[in-house]
Amino acid sequence: MAGVLNDAKLEALLTRLQAQSEGQVEETNTYFRRRAEAGELSWDGLDAESHRFMADKLVALEPAKAAFCYLLCRALGARRVVEVGTSFGVSTLYMAKALRDNGGGVVIGTEHEPEKARLAHAHFEEAGLADLIELREGDLRETLKTLEGPIDFVLVDIWVEMARPALELVAPHLRPGAVVCADNTISASRSYAAYFAFVNDPANGLVTHTLPFEGGFEMTVKVG
Repeated sequence: MAGVLNDAKLEALLTRLQAQSEGQVEETNTYFRRRAEAGELSWDGLDAESHRFMADKLVALEPAKAAFCYLLCRALGARRVVEVGTSFGVSTLYMAKALRDNGGGVVIGTEHEPEKARLAHAHFEEAGLADLIELREGDLRETLKTLEGPIDFVLVDIWVEMARPALELVAPHLRPGAVVCADNTISASRSYAAYFAFVNDPANGLVTHTLPFEGGFEMTVKVG
């Protein structure tokens, strides 16, 4: 997937951020393994201690998945994209580049951590893509209440307990043929139960398939 963006400067920035994210994986895995062995974790979501630990972690979407999102946005001719969980803005930049290559539009990002939002803004400026990104800071259950459609593409890459609340807010604005992708739907399958209950409800007009990326990557299409 190297070079899919056809932008050496942007790809250099993304390579740097992906390396920073990868450098945090061992520490993160060790932390959650220790807490799991101590019986301190819940499938219902992160506690306050875990949120504090993760406050400076990128948890960037893997390059292959991010490139796939870029290509989907190009194929859809996407102009309005929603990203549920922005962090430091790595995947945001892939989608913003797709919108620029499509002729314009907006990526509406969401981020709860003020410091992550600050750094994301800096990365958007460095990439020269800030004009295509609207980052909404705060609780997504509030910040996504004022969406306008039609929405072409959605990336759900957030702590799983927030996945269904986000999708419930976004779903009414999806255009026919819109795509929603969600990360780690195999590795975190138990936590995704509420999300899949919504996706698989015929009343919501969605069809879905789990793609064989590492950890699972769900591709859901609005058909009705």
